[in-house]
Amino acid sequence: MNNGIDIQNLFPSHVAFIMDGNRRWAKKNNFPIIDGHKKGAEIIKKIVNKSIKLKIKYLTFFGFSTENWNRSRKEVVQLQSLLKYYLDSETHNFMENKINFSFIGDIEKFDTPIRQKLYNLKEVTNTFDKLFFTLALGYGSRGEILGSINKLLKANKTEITERNISENLMTSHLPDPDLVIRTSGEKRLSNFLLWQIAYSELYFTKTQWPDFDVKRYMTALKNFVNRKRRYGGD
Repeated sequence: MNNGIDIQNLFPSHVAFIMDGNRRWAKKNNFPIIDGHKKGAEIIKKIVNKSIKLKIKYLTFFGFSTENWNRSRKEVVQLQSLLKYYLDSETHNFMENKINFSFIGDIEKFDTPIRQKLYNLKEVTNTFDKLFFTLALGYGSRGEILGSINKLLKANKTEITERNISENLMTSHLPDPDLVIRTSGEKRLSNFLLWQIAYSELYFTKTQWPDFDVKRYMTALKNFVNRKRRYGGD
C-alpha cells in the first residue's frame, strides 16, 4: 500500500525488455556463452509468472535483433537451438496459464522447424487473454517503420498520419509500452520499438539479464509507480 493506494493498480500495463548481458554474464562466470542465454531464458519465465500474479497484461521481450545475425555462426546456431528448446518447454506453461503468444520481426532466416513452432504456438494460444507475450525475433525498429510506410504507399495513401503508421506496424495489435527495462548498464535503445516508446518510461540497470530476478523486477516496477508521466505536457 502507498498512501492508502494499492500500488499494484499503478503498475504498467505493458512492460518491454531489452535483455542485455547474457554473454558478459557467461564470460564473467567462466561459462560457455550459451549458458548465459540459457540462464536468461529462465529469467523470462520468472518474469512472466510474476507478471501474471501482478496482473500486468502485456510483456514484450527483445530476443534477437537483425544485427544478431552478424554474430559467430556457432552462437547463432546455439541461439536457434535454445529458442527451439524454449518453445518446446514453455508450450505447456503458455497453455496452462492462458498466455497469448505472438512474435514480431522477420523470422525468414530462422530454421524451418523453428518458424513452424512459432506459428503453431501463436495459433494455439490466439484466443487466450490472461497475458499477452510478444517475442521480438529478427527485429529492427527502423525496418519496421519503413515497412509500415511502404504498405501505405502501396495502398496509394497520399497523406500519411501517425495513426496510419501505428496501424501498420508489427505491434498494431498491442498498446504502446508503458515501461522499457534495459539491463547490463547500457543506456541506449538499440533499434527497439522506436516508434512505440515515444512516451514510455525508461529504466536502466547495471544488473545483467541472467541476474535480473523477480526482486529486481519489483524494484523497477516501484520506480515506475513513483514517476509522474506527463506525455509531453507540464
